[in-house]
Amino acid sequence: MRVSLKDVALHAGVSIKTVSNVVNDFPHVTPAMRARVQRSIDELGYRPNLAARHLRKGRTGIIALALPELGNPYFAELAACVVDAADERGYTVLLDHTGGRRDREVLVSQGFRSRVIDGLILSPLELEPEDLTHRSEQVPLVLLGERDYDLPYDHIAIDNVAAARVAVRHLIDLGRRDLAFIGARRGQSRPALLRLRGWREELAASGLPHDEGLVATTEGWGHADGARAMADLLDSGRRPDAVFAYNDLIAIGAMRVLSERGLRVPEDVAVVGFDDVVEGRYGAVTLTSVSPDKPAIARAAVEAVLAGLQDKAYVPRRVQADFELVERESTLGRR
Repeated sequence: MRVSLKDVALHAGVSIKTVSNVVNDFPHVTPAMRARVQRSIDELGYRPNLAARHLRKGRTGIIALALPELGNPYFAELAACVVDAADERGYTVLLDHTGGRRDREVLVSQGFRSRVIDGLILSPLELEPEDLTHRSEQVPLVLLGERDYDLPYDHIAIDNVAAARVAVRHLIDLGRRDLAFIGARRGQSRPALLRLRGWREELAASGLPHDEGLVATTEGWGHADGARAMADLLDSGRRPDAVFAYNDLIAIGAMRVLSERGLRVPEDVAVVGFDDVVEGRYGAVTLTSVSPDKPAIARAAVEAVLAGLQDKAYVPRRVQADFELVERESTLGRR
């Protein structure tokens, strides 16, 4: 049998309005009264009807999350964090896959699902500022990633230059001097440019030359791209003693080729990745990686959407999430 607000009110000996205030987390309820009502809620097993609550507020209870690569472990893990963060606030997440295509990112950002969502969290790759300048859709929009659009939308990212410098500094502190960067792009990929910039800046700060012959470009960001770039680098006659990869998938592909060529990781070549995906923690050689705080990114994104819904005068913010370098066997060896 479904437990109603009236049932809880009778059990607690209070008014239905008081129960409603507790359920909706209104601030003007004394701690003692809140505890009294909560005991009745727990004992009766009352569960609020979230759909009805959202409808009363003219909302759907759904947040859309649009990502470029659902098959990429980083985005899969980030999506799981967003789902958890939204669930804590009584919201459901609708996933969209853009494939990193500008036309899909424009379509999503312009609100083609606006009738069924309360807000949008978008991680764009190709979207241009002009695509958002005349956005007429009113649902809150939160941007993830490194591209700064300088527009009035919440933007959540980590400091990619600083993160790359931490990774490179780790390799230099281990005595590595011929550091390659794998994952540069021929286009204007903002994350790749920032991480390459961090690689150059830290080498320069350490008095080491940034040998552009050790910069390997890739067409994509997967295992095969890393393997192909590593093979091309070795075939050119260059043999770095360390590799900083754009992401973990490229790093794992590169490590495979190093093993095939008889080079040991990390004894011959140390490797650092980026994203700290689960796959990198369970290989034959575990991967040292820059780990963005994915749960914090997810919480910040969901909170930004809800803040935009609740306060029409809300001023969007730029939020810089934390990161850390997780050191493992690909640079330290087995202990």
